[in-house]
Amino acid sequence: MKDFPMLGKMVLEIGAGDIRHLVHWQGKPVSCLLADVHPAMMEKAQRRLQEHGVKHQTLLLERGQRLPLPDASVDAIVSFYSLEHLYPLSPYLMEMRRVLKPGGILIGAIPAEGGLAWGLGRLLTSRRWFKQNTTIDPDKIICWEHPNFADDILINLDRVFQRQQVTYWPFPWLRWLDCSLILRFRYQKRKS
Repeated sequence: MKDFPMLGKMVLEIGAGDIRHLVHWQGKPVSCLLADVHPAMMEKAQRRLQEHGVKHQTLLLERGQRLPLPDASVDAIVSFYSLEHLYPLSPYLMEMRRVLKPGGILIGAIPAEGGLAWGLGRLLTSRRWFKQNTTIDPDKIICWEHPNFADDILINLDRVFQRQQVTYWPFPWLRWLDCSLILRFRYQKRKS
């Protein structure tokens, strides 16, 4: 977000959450469209944008619903930690491409789901807590909540958009999924 000028842009936020990245924005967009399937999460995002004086609209969607936006109507799509939840992923990405202007940008991040470090982290933290404190099977929940692994998400993004940058965290110089926890990305809609 630090490298993308938001000033004067029409921005679509997919699965906005609490918009923690707002502190990194370079200028205010002309408008921010919030798209989510969870009303409570949408309300959090709205409050945050109101606090910062950002003009916005909300799009409460049902899963699989087409975005109620014209073709090529947004300059940028922002999606942090939501692509791993969308299944099947390809139709959602095609819909994002439809509403993105030629040359428009898709910015976001995903967990390194499917990688060794991510799996070990879950095994030692949330999975362990669930096993000790509930009767819920954490493996079933995570399969339901995160049907897309990071490598599959990147493959799909590469098919639909033009890759500009993918960085691996916490070791950006080590571009290997198994040693990463988060993958940050920036893609562009081809101008042709």
